[in-house]
This record gives sequence, structure tokens and C-alpha cells, in this order.
Amino acid sequence: MPTTQTPATETIRKGPLSRFTILDATRVRAGPTAIRTFADLGARVIKLEIPPGAPGGDDMIGGRDHNRADYENLHRNKESLTLNMKEPQGREILHRLVAQADVFIENYRPDVKYRLGIGPDELRAINPRLVYASISGFGQDGPYASWPGFDSIAQGMGGLMSVTGKPEDGPMRVGIPIADLCAGHFCAQAIMAALLERDSTGEGQWVQTSLLEAQIAMLDFQAAQWLIDRKIPKATGNEHPLTVPTGVFQTRDGHINLAAIGQNMWRRLCEALDVPHLVQEPGFGSDPERVQNRARVNAAVGEVLRTRTTAEWTERLLKAGVPCGPIHTVDRMFDDPQVRHLGMARPMHHPELGDIEVVGLPMQFSRHPRGEGPMKPAPNQGDQTDAILADLGYGCEQIAQLRARFVI
Repeated sequence: MPTTQTPATETIRKGPLSRFTILDATRVRAGPTAIRTFADLGARVIKLEIPPGAPGGDDMIGGRDHNRADYENLHRNKESLTLNMKEPQGREILHRLVAQADVFIENYRPDVKYRLGIGPDELRAINPRLVYASISGFGQDGPYASWPGFDSIAQGMGGLMSVTGKPEDGPMRVGIPIADLCAGHFCAQAIMAALLERDSTGEGQWVQTSLLEAQIAMLDFQAAQWLIDRKIPKATGNEHPLTVPTGVFQTRDGHINLAAIGQNMWRRLCEALDVPHLVQEPGFGSDPERVQNRARVNAAVGEVLRTRTTAEWTERLLKAGVPCGPIHTVDRMFDDPQVRHLGMARPMHHPELGDIEVVGLPMQFSRHPRGEGPMKPAPNQGDQTDAILADLGYGCEQIAQLRARFVI
């Protein structure tokens, strides 16, 4: 059965996943992103960190001091246990934790877990119900398995950079670590699927994903253009490759995003812009024709959009049923009334930083409201080490000896 052990110094957080315990041996971003979902949904997450003074160090993005905002946002709602898994006594502690856990996740290079003796076979021999999850750069085997994984490398190799940016500017990286983030989200989905399957079989399993696989999956229709139509998609900047006019247009006081997809939407747009004659303009009669005459269409639409403000056009176009919206900077986005209504900025009290906010989980549950229970700040390194070991039966003298030998 899933563990129901209560931490010695913690109160069980409410949430739909509060019955699960997860051991998080990941670093950098993809793995912590996967497990943040579970932590936000109430699971007990124990983050395994290399002890101070032990070789190896901690590969946190920016570290706690260099990029505190990122660290707090990525690692909230977790506990921290310092543990040197290279030492036999460290692995013994890990084995005790595994016996009670539901999930173990790692994102080492594929061979590292076997050298440490913590591979899926070893840990699942201790607890057959364990779901073992792995994230890598390029897969657990194959010609690139040993390559170090990094987000921008996966963006390039996964095809995304070839379809991003303006054609004249060459390949362009997306402004967020999308390969890392999507690998994390896909891994979370795989873990949840394995936990559901375990309910019927009684056994866990090994689930895997990689930055490269996640990035390719996110290409979606761009990948389908090649796989099915044998068409190599190209970069089209802010515009949609298959429908026009869709993209960013200048207004009298800024810019607006427009998405007039299909013939009905094109007709509504022309009427809202007071240029109904464009519907009958030669070369403008269908999406394929407008794609062929992209520059002419955009010039005709853009000329009209520059005559009013973004707010005026947004109100007018939405009333006509044409999808559109302003383009916010991050500060203005969080100040948007709909974003405030959705509660995407979650309040959190931090003992050093005071009252701050972090990005909320983009999910709503009718029986587990998003604001249920306070958010917990990201732990300092080893904050819960003594309490976790005490729960496992270690006495104060044993804990002191383990710390002196850099096992914890």
C-alpha cells in the first residue's frame, strides 16, 4: 500500500496526491519540474541532496543564492535530506526510504545510477511497488545516450529552433527552457499513469522520457507536416505557417495578437475592420491562397489596425468573434484581471524573504481548491535530515556519526 507515514516535524499537506511519498534525486530543471507538480498536489516529496563537504556539489540552476527566485519557485513544498549515495551507509538509508516510498525519480546520465547501485532493478527489488522514473537528455540507450543533456541542445536537435524566429534571422531558441519543462511534465504524466496501473497490478515499473523525445512531441503539427506530407516546415516568425492573417500586428499605441483562422473568421475580421471588400480580393479567398499571398494580406490588415489602439481593437474584434489579445510584458500579465482572477500568482511566506509569490499550478480541482493550505518555502539544504532519519529509527548519536563521515 502507498505509505501513510507522517513526518516527525511536518503536517500532512492536503491535496489529491497526499497519500504518496516521492524520493527526488533530480537536479537542474526537468526533474524538479516533474516533481513540483506532485509537491503542489500534496505529495510528500523528499529531495535528496549531496551533503556539504562531500564531493560532487549540487547542480541547482543558479543555486539558492545566485537565483533565489528560481530556486523558490522550483522547489517549494519539498523536504530536503542530505545523503551521499556513493557511501554504503548512504545507500542503506536510501533503501530504507525506498521500502516506504511510492516513487523514485532521477535524471543522472544513464550510466550513473548503475555505478551508484541505485538502478531500477536494485531499488524495485526492495519495493516491487516502486515507480522508478528517469529523465535523460537523449534516452537511456542508443548512440547519443551518453551525451550531456541541455535544454537549448534539445531545442536544436528536436527541430524547434528551425521553425522559430524570423526566416532571415536563422535558428532561434525559444525564450523559456521548453525542452526541460516539457520533459518534466511528460515525466509527471508517466508517473501518474504508472501509479494508476499499479492499483490494478500491484506492481510498479520503470518509466522514462528525455529532453529530445519531449521536444519532438511538442512539435505537434509541425512534425506531422513532415511525417505525413513530407513537407519541411520553415520559420515564419510571429505568423502561423498554415493560416493568414495570424500573428502580431502594430496598433496605434502598441501591438495586438490576431488569430483569424479559416474563411468564416476571415470574413468576420474584414467586417470588423470595415474592409468587407477584402473578402472578395483576388488571392484572398482561402487559407491556402492567403498563405501564398501572405505579405499582401498582412499589409492590408496591418494598415487598418494601425488606426486604433490595442484596447479599442480588442473590444471590437472580440465582439465580432475574432480571437485576439494584447501582448503583455510579464509584470502586466500578472496584473491582468483574468490572471488575478485565476490566482496564478500564489502567495507564500518565506522566513528570510518575507511575503512573496510563486507561479501557481495551472490546474483546478473542485474538491481541492488551489488555495487550500499554505505553500511551503523551498527547504534549505538538509533542513529535514535529522527528522527524516529519526523517522527511520536512527538515534542522535548515529546521526552525528553519519554527518561526521559526510554520509549525510
